[in-house]
Amino acid sequence: MPPPPGSFFATCARGLEPVLHAEVRTLRLAKVERQVGGVYFEGTLRDAWRANLWLRTAGRVLMRVARFECAGERELYAGVREIDWSRFLAPRGRLIVDAHSKESRLDHTRFVEQRVKDAVVDQFRERAGSRPSVGREDADLGVYVHLFRDRCTLLVDTSGHSLHKRGWRRDQGRAPLAETLAAGIVQMSGWDARSPLLDPFCGSGTLVVEAALLAARAAPGLFAEGFGFERWRGHDPRGWEREKARAREARARPAKLVLRGSDVDPERIAGARANAQAAGVAELVDFEVLEATRIAPRRGWNAWIVSNLPYGERLGRTADLAALYRSFGALLRERCAGYRVALLCADALRDELGLAAPQVVELENGGLDCRLVRCTLGA
Repeated sequence: MPPPPGSFFATCARGLEPVLHAEVRTLRLAKVERQVGGVYFEGTLRDAWRANLWLRTAGRVLMRVARFECAGERELYAGVREIDWSRFLAPRGRLIVDAHSKESRLDHTRFVEQRVKDAVVDQFRERAGSRPSVGREDADLGVYVHLFRDRCTLLVDTSGHSLHKRGWRRDQGRAPLAETLAAGIVQMSGWDARSPLLDPFCGSGTLVVEAALLAARAAPGLFAEGFGFERWRGHDPRGWEREKARAREARARPAKLVLRGSDVDPERIAGARANAQAAGVAELVDFEVLEATRIAPRRGWNAWIVSNLPYGERLGRTADLAALYRSFGALLRERCAGYRVALLCADALRDELGLAAPQVVELENGGLDCRLVRCTLGA
């Protein structure tokens, strides 16, 4: 049986589900439910437009088009053929299929992808006399296939690209933090979007830029060059332009906001400034070349220190990083009483910070397991 119309799933990185759930609820979408790997909601395609525009921690927004029992190849092919794919794709369009299988008899995902492609292509060939092409580059439609215990769920990608690719980044830096993860860390820190926020390991400035965008109520999706739904047949470009115009009008200009990023590498600071300029928040942030252990926090500030500390093989030897963590932890304990901190770091190194009774959240950054350590200093 087909699912209820307007069933959507916003994906996210592991550990960000609570933040994404809160974001989706803020959009006042219907039947919101937090699940592993993302958040389910129901609504119209216009609600999916808003989700792509406003969700800061979502990876993609997928729309469910079918769910059916699928114990073998015949059921898979027949179930896919039941969908009217001309709703989404022109006869000579391009599609891509991505399959995942768990605890199902159809466990060869490459075979599943091929049979789904066959079913879509055969439908177009019979109805229109021509067929879509298949390719990963510049696809007009992304189809996602999830098989779990011989039950198939078919989804189409309204986003068309990973939403962490905001469109404002000009400098990548070394081991850049995904924009979606950076936005999640800022929100998980509890920052109130008014108090000072410092990032002593800012790199290319991702955390500071995302904090500025959050404070300015800037829709992150406005930077994107386009979304998947814009290529679908029957797309309403005028309605979409009105939706984007409302998002632009909602942007605010925060007053007296203190957002500072620092890094020991002058090249990274130059890149951070270029990124802030491209994101339209250059007037809200300050960057400087400075070692993290030489920052001079003000006493009595109601401030946050939010940062992605160095970790991983690309960024130094473990012994060197441990010494850096110890030095930075000592600075925090000695000079930053009353500050709130949220530090992304390697699990093996977090105890080197010497922070008292921190809250620890498991996250993943670029395939690396890491931890977000949160606490109020001196509390």
